[in-house]
Amino acid sequence: MRLLFAGTPAPAVPALRALLDSPRHEVVAVLTRPDAPSGRGRRLTRSPVGELADAAGVPVLTPARPSEPDFLEALRKLAPDCAPVVAYGALLPRPVLDVPTHGWVNLHFSLLPAWRGAAPVQAAIRHGDDVTGATTFRLEEGMDTGPTFGVVTETVGPTDTAGTLLGRLAESGAKLLAATLDGIEDGTVTAVPQPADGVTYAPKVTTADARVPIDAPATAVDRLIRSVTPDPGAWYEFRGERLGVGPVRPLRTGELELAPGELRVERRRVLVGTATVPVQLGEVKPKGKRLMAAPDWARGARIEPGEHLS
Repeated sequence: MRLLFAGTPAPAVPALRALLDSPRHEVVAVLTRPDAPSGRGRRLTRSPVGELADAAGVPVLTPARPSEPDFLEALRKLAPDCAPVVAYGALLPRPVLDVPTHGWVNLHFSLLPAWRGAAPVQAAIRHGDDVTGATTFRLEEGMDTGPTFGVVTETVGPTDTAGTLLGRLAESGAKLLAATLDGIEDGTVTAVPQPADGVTYAPKVTTADARVPIDAPATAVDRLIRSVTPDPGAWYEFRGERLGVGPVRPLRTGELELAPGELRVERRRVLVGTATVPVQLGEVKPKGKRLMAAPDWARGARIEPGEHLS
């Protein structure tokens, strides 16, 4: 089939690579978000999907809005049979959805109808799901509401971060997407309506959402931090400034008691109290400084007994 691939961030790259390597399909163009300022110099940078398309010699379309008449005209001229989508990052209007013969097939990183929305992997970790996965479905105007073609499942490990879990789902999801497109071409897969029960939502995670509440139990603190690692990154406030934190390790019950937010600096570890057991800090990032081990930060900060994170 002639494919228009739509995607933007790094987790969409494995899917595009799989389709570029497929002997059954031809990626005739790639749709991605416009180049965006990045780094200290704020230089315009191509999206990861756009970079791979450039390297493969595939035409790249970067409309500011997919509703633009010029994009719709270009899409009609390309005449794709199908348009696979992985984290493109913008809503597609009905006239655009109607162009491909077999529609737009979205790869979503959850087991729909669970965790519809922008941040399904983060939501799965934060809420303590034991199993998640990826789903292919026909894109509609609603938020991840279309009928599904197939799924793959993935166990959520006790130390998984959003980054590690999404990395695995990107790879297994790429295989699922390729198999789904093969089945559509062969006429061997059928889209099935999503069940009405079990619908949950996963809105975009903001920096404010990533602030660690000191009055939460250790389990919730652990899950929250892992769910926003590496992006947007968890943080506490310390001495009036933001302190970024990486994954933590909850202590055993009865090992030590600290008040919520209270810091305890030992020779080889730094602990902070929660509503239940303390957690051991791993790596931290003070404002304007590099990521470092918590004991190194504590020595430089000269933390006094009784100081708290807030």
